[in-house]
Amino acid sequence: MSSPSDRLTPELASRFTRIALGHVAREYPNKMDHVLTGPDDVQGPRDLHPIFFGSFDWHSCVHGYWTLATVLRRHPEIPEAPAIRALFDATFTADKVAVETEYVLRPSSRGFERPYGWAWLLMLQTELLRHDARWAAIHQPLADAFERRFLEFLPLAHYPIRTGVHSSTAFALRLAWDYPSRGGLRDLVRERAVGWHAADHNANAWEPSLDDFLSPTLMTASLMSRAIDGDAFTAWFDAYLPGAAAQSPTTLFTPAVPPDRTDGKMAHLDGVNLSRAWCWREIAAAIPEGHAVRPVAEASARTHLAAALPHVAGDYMGEHWLASFALLALTAGET
Repeated sequence: MSSPSDRLTPELASRFTRIALGHVAREYPNKMDHVLTGPDDVQGPRDLHPIFFGSFDWHSCVHGYWTLATVLRRHPEIPEAPAIRALFDATFTADKVAVETEYVLRPSSRGFERPYGWAWLLMLQTELLRHDARWAAIHQPLADAFERRFLEFLPLAHYPIRTGVHSSTAFALRLAWDYPSRGGLRDLVRERAVGWHAADHNANAWEPSLDDFLSPTLMTASLMSRAIDGDAFTAWFDAYLPGAAAQSPTTLFTPAVPPDRTDGKMAHLDGVNLSRAWCWREIAAAIPEGHAVRPVAEASARTHLAAALPHVAGDYMGEHWLASFALLALTAGET
């Protein structure tokens, strides 16, 4: 069971909005993912990315906009709502989308933001499509470009990438699952997920690593909760984490503690806690009532959320992205 503190309240929606508004248009500091093919490519973030130039890095800016779009839809009554709408009207223009799309289609951008940024861009478009506004229609060409990237990449991806950072294929495919593709992306995601993970069992859960902001173990389970249904997922999960009802491996039930939140990589560990909360909620929702794992998963989600939620803001190294992961956890199971 969840309590009001475990879900997105208007107060949290306002807080997350103020955080995101403070960084999506903040150009510097900036960590770019940019391949220079010649001297003409030496340009700043805003010139290269007229929409997603803020939030320290491109992908964080994307999910900062997703945060704003999500809280606006869920809580349109918050006092910050007019500022979100004004920002979106000024930001999502055909000219700016064209520049972002042209950048993605450069031959040297084949690996740009693969697969993490790809997935977040589709997640943003999924949310924009839920709004009665022109933003999604204008933004669609960029979403189409990233969907093509997935459709080209996944048939070549013979192996998963089992990490707790941006390269994670489980995280990317879990986000891409929600995108209302007309090009068969969901079928391809299911095919890859089952091909990679159907035989996984007795997961060791050697985590977290100091760089992690995702749980590699639980992200796989979250993805599989979408790729296979009902009893098949329960049977798979029982083999994958056979000790889960007894809270084993203990590391999956013990929140991580960042040793220094001013260090960008160490601050990732707050993300581990938030991503675990999200995953445990998705796992619990996919397991039937009465199964011994379900209350344990729900309790672990609450524990991890409580450990990380106070640290969503404070230092910019976490502040530019953590609210998005808190929002995933707080809205898990909702549409």
